[in-house]
Amino acid sequence: MNPVEQVVSNFQQLVAQVPEVVQPLVAMLAGAIPFVDGEVAAMIGVLGGIHPVLAAVAAATGNFVSVLVVVAVTSRTRSAVVGRRRVPVGVGGGPGTSANPDGDGLGDLASSTPVSKGRRRLNRWLVRFGVPGASVLGPLAIPGQFTAAILVGSGTPRRWVLLWQAVSIVLWTSVGTVSAWAALAVMAGAS
Repeated sequence: MNPVEQVVSNFQQLVAQVPEVVQPLVAMLAGAIPFVDGEVAAMIGVLGGIHPVLAAVAAATGNFVSVLVVVAVTSRTRSAVVGRRRVPVGVGGGPGTSANPDGDGLGDLASSTPVSKGRRRLNRWLVRFGVPGASVLGPLAIPGQFTAAILVGSGTPRRWVLLWQAVSIVLWTSVGTVSAWAALAVMAGAS
């Protein structure tokens, strides 16, 4: 069993063991975890016995809150880095010198970092479909938290990222909830 399957299994067991009032909080907590996100958290909730609408709302809320935190941290970090770059200081030189002709002080370090398959796919979607497309299609490649961090880190306005991440979370959480509910309905009808 891989680590994600183990996390899902543990959350399903937890939902079944806690009081009914606490069950949506478990779905909310599961939604905040990357790779679980809102869609899987909603499935966990529905399969754990939570009403589908409550499971979807809790999972989407947990997912959005975690994306909100990631966007806030990434935005502050980007502001600090961009603010520092305005005063160019190179390695071994004084103020006004830089390590490479571009003047960004990064040298060849940034270009030698390998890019993951999911990041390459997200970048293609971003170029082709813009922020809305990258946000909605992003969960097919990488978790929403990572997508939001990449978008904000590249300079996309926070509000635009949060708007489209919210749309994506609602869409994918609804798909996950309806899928789990339909699977349970089919299984109940078959018995």
